Amino acid sequence: MNSGTDLMKKKSKSQTVEMKKKPSKTISDSEKCTVLREDCFRIMKEDGTVDSKVEPKIDKEVVLRMYHNMVLTRAFDERGMMLQRQGRIGFYVPSFGQEAIQTGTAAALLEKDWVFPSYREPGIFLYRGAGLYEMLCNLWGNRGDLSKGRQMPVHYSFPKIKMFSVSSPIATQLIQAVGAAMAAKISKTKEIAISYCGDGGTSENDFHTGLTFAGAYKAPTVFVVTNNQYAISVPLSKQTGAKRLVDKAVGYGMPGVSVDGNDALAVYTATKEAVDRARRGEGPSLIECVTFRMGPHSSSDDPTRYRDEKLYQAWTKRDPIVRLRNYLNSKKWWDEKKEKSLQEQIKAQIAEAVERAEKEPAPDPMDLFEDVYAELTPQLKKQKAELLHEVELRGKFENTSEAFPL
Repeated sequence: MNSGTDLMKKKSKSQTVEMKKKPSKTISDSEKCTVLREDCFRIMKEDGTVDSKVEPKIDKEVVLRMYHNMVLTRAFDERGMMLQRQGRIGFYVPSFGQEAIQTGTAAALLEKDWVFPSYREPGIFLYRGAGLYEMLCNLWGNRGDLSKGRQMPVHYSFPKIKMFSVSSPIATQLIQAVGAAMAAKISKTKEIAISYCGDGGTSENDFHTGLTFAGAYKAPTVFVVTNNQYAISVPLSKQTGAKRLVDKAVGYGMPGVSVDGNDALAVYTATKEAVDRARRGEGPSLIECVTFRMGPHSSSDDPTRYRDEKLYQAWTKRDPIVRLRNYLNSKKWWDEKKEKSLQEQIKAQIAEAVERAEKEPAPDPMDLFEDVYAELTPQLKKQKAELLHEVELRGKFENTSEAFPL
């Protein structure tokens, strides 16, 4: 397997802008439904088979943990969407089809590294040890929620495992990741920061600012762009003129690589090389993970209104979980008995966590005034007194929230 530097350099050679005008040709329907660019680095084929010449040396237990986490992530997403459809929670953001990106990148990190996720990465939280119960409590915004109901659903925050709080504004986390990475460089802790955004995030000001600072200061940062080909309902072709998002790395003075986002082994390998490079003090890298958003943008979205059905059907044949399971089967590390046991275990685990989380009461109204100021300001003291008076009059506050229009 190539070293991190070699892999990045190999991909960078193809980043030279081609100025010669090529003759146009008619594009057939089959070409329009091509699911993966030829430049994308991959290790596993769609059936899970691997060329022994490029097969990475990953411990069996790590690969099995990756598979377990990918299955758990999808089951968690399925339950989240089901809870919303049943009217038990107001909103959910699934990550169907993107499990390999979340798990493959998370597996390449150390516990001391900082993670700045977007709102479509529950698998990273789960891999690093976030509790199902606490994550579910966030969906209800109840007393068990670590954010005490102050955040939207799927906006988890687990500072103890260095998972920075998810935020809705697109790409803000990139700047925050660079700040953490610059601090780590100054303090010489050998920590790195990894940050995630979607293809739409690459058109945001914060993407430009984050990568500019990271490149200029050689901050130990890894930027993961999940190119799932849609920014809500806007296809990549209308969101940017760039044919390959990885080409954006050139302008910021950093190497980049495009990866098959449905190949967990390839994602892990590319991330590990970028992480090691950053830890050696060689600066930031950009990884474009090419995949497809198999579900809606959120529970409030209907992707059938804008999604290319032929392209969707083509990507169903590239399921990252099925691919990794086939790889495990070929290595004699997995079988139907183990698969059945895992599915039953995860189903029971999620059911138990849902039952616990749904019983939690709403946060105390007085929590509104905690965790911000050491001493309340005069205005907040007045507001707290007014709220206490209203509580006495009402007896309790009813939950009148509705589904989020996102």
